[in-house]
Amino acid sequence: MITTLSGRLATRLGLAAYPKQQRACVRVAHEAGVNFFFFYSLGQQSVIDGLTPVLRRSREDVIVATGSGSRSRKGLERVRRAICRRLSVDVLDVFFAEYVDPFEHAPRVFDDDGVLDLLCEWRESGAIRFVGASAHDRKLARRLVDDGRIDVLMHRYNMAHRKAAASVFPAAAAAGIPIVAFTATRWRTLLEGHSKWPGPVPTAADCYRYCLTAPAVQVVLSAPRTTTQLRANLTALESESSELASTDWDAYGDLVYADGRGKFDTRWP
Repeated sequence: MITTLSGRLATRLGLAAYPKQQRACVRVAHEAGVNFFFFYSLGQQSVIDGLTPVLRRSREDVIVATGSGSRSRKGLERVRRAICRRLSVDVLDVFFAEYVDPFEHAPRVFDDDGVLDLLCEWRESGAIRFVGASAHDRKLARRLVDDGRIDVLMHRYNMAHRKAAASVFPAAAAAGIPIVAFTATRWRTLLEGHSKWPGPVPTAADCYRYCLTAPAVQVVLSAPRTTTQLRANLTALESESSELASTDWDAYGDLVYADGRGKFDTRWP
């Protein structure tokens, strides 16, 4: 399980960076009890600017999760050191090999002296605490789980994309690898409704609750633009059961997926 330096479990809802996100989102989330914060790169200044003072006060109770899409040792080292300098920390909690995909040269990630080996070296030296990897593709996600070197898997999961619950999550649970679920609202398309859906349209909080019903999911990421959106999303923690049965949300997700909008989100099996 993902924990803070002080031993507290990661909160079920994590705050992720989003373009033009209000800086106050970090403060509001932290005051509400959120301890898991994720950003893709140093370019996501709103979260970084908001996180820096929080870390000064509460480093041992905050989980800093980040990563890089670089596949070179020099590139990865450069990123890690730059992030540590910017946040004034010595160790990062979770570092992800970001966006591992089936179209790239796999040896750069999986082979000896590749990305996963480097992240394991960092874990052993204390530079990071958990080795992570993120993927959309289910077969690749399963390979990452079976590989044995990662501690955390970040994987797409939502009402429309849920097959990982059967093909990836049980293996991850058996291996003791927690899932960080992302794209819970399917890039907000799940919030837009569907002409063939007669029932209520899910809120963002419904989408987060849905993800949290999967036993293997420890954290689901929320990336609000504003503190108003964030406060609405935080209601997902008040109850982890949706008003509708999960089978109803599954049917809704099937309709949204069948529209085929968003080539990025439908290209991945």
